[in-house]
Amino acid sequence: MAALGYCLGRVAPFYNLVLVAIVIVLFLKLFTLKNKHIFLKPWRVLFFGVMVYVAEEIITVLEGANLIAVSKLLFPLLEMIIISLFIYMLLLQKEHVKK
Repeated sequence: MAALGYCLGRVAPFYNLVLVAIVIVLFLKLFTLKNKHIFLKPWRVLFFGVMVYVAEEIITVLEGANLIAVSKLLFPLLEMIIISLFIYMLLLQKEHVKK
């Protein structure tokens, strides 16, 4: 059973990157829509948060392959950036809905 957990831990960053690639394609499609009656600023902030997540996953894959060594502080900092961007996105949307 421990081997299953180890195997899932090794391949999770790879299939996460595949799923995020699909999300990035959907974001790009949203940003190129002709009908611009959409409040896009929160979506752009969310997109930037997803890009930070992609950077985190790439670093995880490179560290797992022993190509780079990173500080233990890097991943919590990246996650704080992602969480802060998501909160900012929600506050932007809340402010827009009030108007």
